[in-house]
Amino acid sequence: MIKIVTKELEFDKELKKKIEFVCDFCNTTPTFINGNIRNIDRTNLSYIEPHRIIIKGITFLAFNYSKTLYINNLSNKLEIKDLEAFIKRLT
Repeated sequence: MIKIVTKELEFDKELKKKIEFVCDFCNTTPTFINGNIRNIDRTNLSYIEPHRIIIKGITFLAFNYSKTLYINNLSNKLEIKDLEAFIKRLT
């Protein structure tokens, strides 16, 4: 029987602060959902589920200590410095 062990990851405080600052500047409120790390017991296989940030109905994926956000999936990249312009285009 395969046993999957799940542990919740803490959101990096500096990354969270940057995103909150940009959202405050754009008059929006982000919703943060912590990611998980999933390990298959007795193997060296693991999967890191990214953190999710929901801003104006759009889900952004983020990893700790990264300057890149991903829009809806890992194929659409967005730098944190460009987040303000992206949010302003939504309105």
